Amino acid sequence: MVAARYIGNKGFDIVAGEEHAPKAGEVRLNVGYVGICGTDMHIYHGVMDQRVSIPQTIGHEISGVVAEIGEGVSDFTVGDKVVVRPLDWCGECPTCKAGFTHICQNLKFMGIDTPGAFQSSWTVKARTLHKLPAGVNLKQGALVEPLSVACHDVRRSRLQAGEKVVVLGGGPIGQLVAAVAKSVGAEVLVSEPNESRRAFADKLGVKSVNPIEQDLAAYVDEWTATKGADVVFEVSGVKPAIDAMTQVAGRRGRIVMVAIHSSKPEIDLFQFFWKELELLGARVYEAADFDWAIELIASGEVDVNSFISSVSPLTDIGTAFASMDGNPEGMKALVECNAE
Repeated sequence: MVAARYIGNKGFDIVAGEEHAPKAGEVRLNVGYVGICGTDMHIYHGVMDQRVSIPQTIGHEISGVVAEIGEGVSDFTVGDKVVVRPLDWCGECPTCKAGFTHICQNLKFMGIDTPGAFQSSWTVKARTLHKLPAGVNLKQGALVEPLSVACHDVRRSRLQAGEKVVVLGGGPIGQLVAAVAKSVGAEVLVSEPNESRRAFADKLGVKSVNPIEQDLAAYVDEWTATKGADVVFEVSGVKPAIDAMTQVAGRRGRIVMVAIHSSKPEIDLFQFFWKELELLGARVYEAADFDWAIELIASGEVDVNSFISSVSPLTDIGTAFASMDGNPEGMKALVECNAE
């Protein structure tokens, strides 16, 4: 049993971890692959040191195989390939009782608020698991969590086939949002200054534009024959995108706030009045989003293999993180915790 722990200052140590036998309602997993996401990179840079209990095993984009089952668990068997929906909700607050456990008032995010998946064995509550079908391998499974984020974003937008979508930001989540929107039958435009990320969007079969070199509002106006975008996803977290989102949205357009902004942005509220716009928050995912993401991968409608930039062993986790630091070409680095 091996575990990697974040120790602060962009550092990790590798320790002999401890396998935890599952209690009632729990399952122990042999961890397959864990993806490195933007939140993990924030932790790596020390931005979340006040939230993470250092030293701590982090990581939450996980696939694995059921190794041991606790009392009362009947939906899973040893050998099942699974992914983890890394949310620990209380079940008692008004929000949970209303059915919105993903935004529980006492929510703990596994791998941030509690120990996570960068270890060879991880014990979790069975209620967080989703089975992978036979045609989906563990590498693909590690992409289910970020794809579920995109599924939730698209589901919140009420996107319909034939509508026109602008995605502001062509990072991993922005590209996944574009892929999900395309699978729904929407026409998609990714606004992204970085050339390699625009090239990635082109390979996905969606249009892309450089908002620094071109007037984005004018481009969208021409693309939509003056109608404006039906749906705008703000995925970049930068001020120019906040300015752009109300400019490119059409009358009665829906804007989905996906990005986390580090400071309170100034928003042109007049446009919400003038165009009757909607602003929708989208935080993490629900169980239905995981099911949809797995279906999209299994059917081949979204090719997550193209998102995998590198695969590194757990013992080389520091190099895996360093490879993603300031690397616009990197979409998803995976860390292998057990051989598949």
